[in-house]
Amino acid sequence: MIEMDNLTVCYKSKNKKNKALENISLNIDKGEICTVIGPSGAGKTTILKVLAGIIKKYEGKAYIDGVKANPRFNRIGLIPQNYGLVTWKTVEKNILLSSRIKDGKKNIDMKLYKELLKRLNIEKHIKAYPSELSGGERQRVSIARAFLLKPNLLLMDEPFSALDVLTREDAQRLFLDIWNEHKVTTILVTHDVKEAIYLGQKIVVMSSYPGKIKKIIKNDLFGKKYLDFNDQFETLNLEIRKILKGEKKIETR
Repeated sequence: MIEMDNLTVCYKSKNKKNKALENISLNIDKGEICTVIGPSGAGKTTILKVLAGIIKKYEGKAYIDGVKANPRFNRIGLIPQNYGLVTWKTVEKNILLSSRIKDGKKNIDMKLYKELLKRLNIEKHIKAYPSELSGGERQRVSIARAFLLKPNLLLMDEPFSALDVLTREDAQRLFLDIWNEHKVTTILVTHDVKEAIYLGQKIVVMSSYPGKIKKIIKNDLFGKKYLDFNDQFETLNLEIRKILKGEKKIETR
């Protein structure tokens, strides 16, 4: 379970403090996917950095399974916007990298590794380098690396934004299939309202700088196909867009 209580993060700029996040309070249940959407400067990535242990100075509380967020004590998978692959390592070495660092070479679950290769259809690419792959293929490698780590928390920072529309939709569906098999607690940051609805059991809508939570929505449309033809989707889509434009008061449901 993820617990954030009055989380506030400030960045120093010369002699001035700038608030990136202000009083963020949010609980995410174990095995739940939460999407976070908001304008640029809302502090969405800052939330991920706190939970990943990259940002250590903050006010308030940020706990993972009852322990203060710290990569030394938590297994945290990260899928960044640029996939985070090491350019001079092969696909195979990229996938094994995080697990090897965390557990040592001899303790990698090779059965799961082979299952992920097959499930993500990247077996034929294991000796290739990232520069030889398409964006969709690099995304699959990044997903394989994250799930092989067997994380108790998966952090995703606009993971599909660099892909074209059709490749993005395929990657989203494939990710959701893999997630359903492992049920990893996940926070996914996005700018895309449709993506937030499709991939979020819980949707957190944030304000612009400094980042605050404007609304938390329990989403009944999570994982449903053909959203474009769903009246409930149109209603929720419009609601989120209005909140992002500042047309509604702050509330939680």
